Amino acid sequence: MRLVRHPWPGSVRARATLGATAVVALALTAASVALFAMLHADLQRNANDAATAQADTVGQLAAEGKLPDLLPLTHGADFIQVVDSSGRVVAASQNLVGRPAVAHLRPHEGRLRATWSGEPFGEGHRQRIVAVTAQTPGGAVTVYAGTSLRDADAADEITKVALGIGTPLLLATVALVTWWVTGRALRPVEAIRSEVAEITGRALHRRVPVPAAQDEVARLARTMNATLDRLEDAVVRQRRFIADASHELRSPITVLRTQLEVALAHPDPALWPDLVRDALEDTVRLQDLASDLLLLARLDAAEPVSRIPLDMAELCRTTVAARHGDRLPIDTRLQPGLTVEGNRGWLVRLLTNLLDNAQRHADRRIELVLHTDQDARLAVLEVTDDGPGIPDADRERIFERFTRLDDARSRDLGGAGLGLAIARDIAHQHHGTLHVEPHRNGAGIVARLPLSPSGP
Repeated sequence: MRLVRHPWPGSVRARATLGATAVVALALTAASVALFAMLHADLQRNANDAATAQADTVGQLAAEGKLPDLLPLTHGADFIQVVDSSGRVVAASQNLVGRPAVAHLRPHEGRLRATWSGEPFGEGHRQRIVAVTAQTPGGAVTVYAGTSLRDADAADEITKVALGIGTPLLLATVALVTWWVTGRALRPVEAIRSEVAEITGRALHRRVPVPAAQDEVARLARTMNATLDRLEDAVVRQRRFIADASHELRSPITVLRTQLEVALAHPDPALWPDLVRDALEDTVRLQDLASDLLLLARLDAAEPVSRIPLDMAELCRTTVAARHGDRLPIDTRLQPGLTVEGNRGWLVRLLTNLLDNAQRHADRRIELVLHTDQDARLAVLEVTDDGPGIPDADRERIFERFTRLDDARSRDLGGAGLGLAIARDIAHQHHGTLHVEPHRNGAGIVARLPLSPSGP
């Protein structure tokens, strides 16, 4: 099916110019019509007033019986004529002497007036004629007074010519100015587009130019640069993650292959239990590492998960109770009644990773404390131990992926340096935080999670 394209300009610049010109054209048309109508009505009213004044004056003279045969013209009147009820002209101005009645329209008896545009006189211009009925000693007469509409006609013509010439010129000026202004306004946008088009996976360090003017385009450029910063950071993290994951996977795979090669080279049944045991440990390590990598990928993708109200004290108790074979017991101090909106599996994983980290480094004691920060409406989860502690310079680095402060020890205990990174990502997914904070015994890892709105 072929789509029919609408005849509409494709560029913002052309659309803005066309839209502005159309709006101005409509406004000018409405204003021109209104101006022309007002001017025409005003000139017609002036002519009508002049003729009416002359007719009233002559009508008063006729009523008093003082009507002369030759009627003088006043300013604004072009002719005047008095006609009796039989249609005979009884008086007229100099320019109508000897002419028949200019009209046969008779107003009703009394001082009523009738106004209409008469036929051309003299120079061929239209006339505004006013008829007034007056009672004289000899009977009723009709006074016709007229004034030329030459000024109104000339003004109408001049106005039409002026509008016919001025309107296209004004519209052309509006179009040119709009085209120029829009072009200057969109020039930074084109520069941004050109720069973004040049940015590739190998040139993520490039940024779009920010205009000096503090306008919407400048804010767009700053937002675009912030987005590019996040994109570059994400790509760098992804590349580092892939490199670290490849390195971490290579080590157990190499060890597992070596063990299998040794088993094949020395088919001694007495060695097989140890070889199988070691191979199983490396297989479990590979499985755990693959699970961690999959969870990190889900966290990075911010996949939606179901969230329900969770009693944090109950979650901590069941998590600690389910840990069998821990090197050290875990002392707990849990404030009841703290409810958090979250995913149970992920929060259990967060707590498990924190406790696993404490088990690796503690000397004789591990403490788990849950309390609330009512001012900030937060549930505070603290895991502390009496181990060697964390140097100040490394208190943020330990949350980076594949980071080990004691590489040999962590590798022997099966750690890949992902536990705390996963725990922090889970905390962020729940709109919380995870940091190393000072503690009376040195430092501890503290998670802060928002309390449920329906909680205490």
